[in-house]
Amino acid sequence: MLKYLDEFRSDKVAAYYIKQINEHMPSFPVALMEICGGHTLTIVKYGLQALLPEGLRLISGPGCPVCVTPQGYIDAAIELSRQPDMIITSFGDMLRVPGSTSSLYKEKATGADIRVCLSSLDALEIAAANPRKQVVFLGIGFETTAPTVAYAVKAAARDGVKNFSVLSALKTIPNAMQALLTGGELNLQGFICPGHVSAITGTDMYEKIVQDFKVPCVVSGFEPTDMLEAVGMTVAQLKDGRAEVDNQYKRSVKGPGNRHALEVIDEIFMSADTEWRGLGVIPGSGLSIREAFAAHDAARKFPLTLQPAREHPGCICGAVMRGVKLPTDCGLFGTVCTPYNPVGACMVSAEGSCGIYYKYAKK
Repeated sequence: MLKYLDEFRSDKVAAYYIKQINEHMPSFPVALMEICGGHTLTIVKYGLQALLPEGLRLISGPGCPVCVTPQGYIDAAIELSRQPDMIITSFGDMLRVPGSTSSLYKEKATGADIRVCLSSLDALEIAAANPRKQVVFLGIGFETTAPTVAYAVKAAARDGVKNFSVLSALKTIPNAMQALLTGGELNLQGFICPGHVSAITGTDMYEKIVQDFKVPCVVSGFEPTDMLEAVGMTVAQLKDGRAEVDNQYKRSVKGPGNRHALEVIDEIFMSADTEWRGLGVIPGSGLSIREAFAAHDAARKFPLTLQPAREHPGCICGAVMRGVKLPTDCGLFGTVCTPYNPVGACMVSAEGSCGIYYKYAKK
């Protein structure tokens, strides 16, 4: 059991896990997908792919919350920002994601009241301090951020903060994993499952995927040796002909998850069909606000008339999100599209594959 940070980045510990991977590597090619931008960052930053045996490939999936948010949602947020007496609140990454014709960053520069928040509760405080204005929080992310957004809605209803609402683009991971397995573009032998999401949901939610598709699912932490150990656990299952849910990240993730967080999600949200960038509409993969809290649902509160979303014709973010293309396959990568001038959402966030490759893969 490792305890200190330098142990999680030790070359000796890494060598031990690489030896385990080589010993357990099956005779057939293996493609594993990580569903977390933090995992992609670790893999690329520390060059883990180059340490693995030939025939073992790690594929980045739709694990970046900003990246999977569809173009139409960005356009809706921009249109909302142009309404009078409106304050848009958001996590910082969202401001730079290009919409069809503008971005929240550009709208802010021309006078729209758009504010960066570290949490949805910050947005609730802004609403309480500005009772004459409407405050909309851009609720994006996965099961990791969903509890905090749910609690903000619950607190607004409890405290009578009527000018606070959420435009939800919250998503859940399991149905997206199923969509990737049935999409026909990839031949995946297993998943490295997201640590932060699993800290909320627990590991039990992957059982159905294992049972239905017979692929291993191993929850991993975020340090280099975490990732290498998780890969070793996955290939060991494949060599033995097993498909199980396993948990490398036991120091943070428990089987049933965080009961209190799951309860507040269920109280405020219900499952809904929702659109993912690059994957289309995935049934039951979104979280929409329940009717009982409709007064705090921006989608109900502010009807929008949007034109069809338009993405840059050269951008391949959708294919990158599905794991069928690498960022370096894009003709815009590193030239037209950079972190300083992002053309696609994958170049914006610190968890976006294109931004990660731009920063680390070139080195």
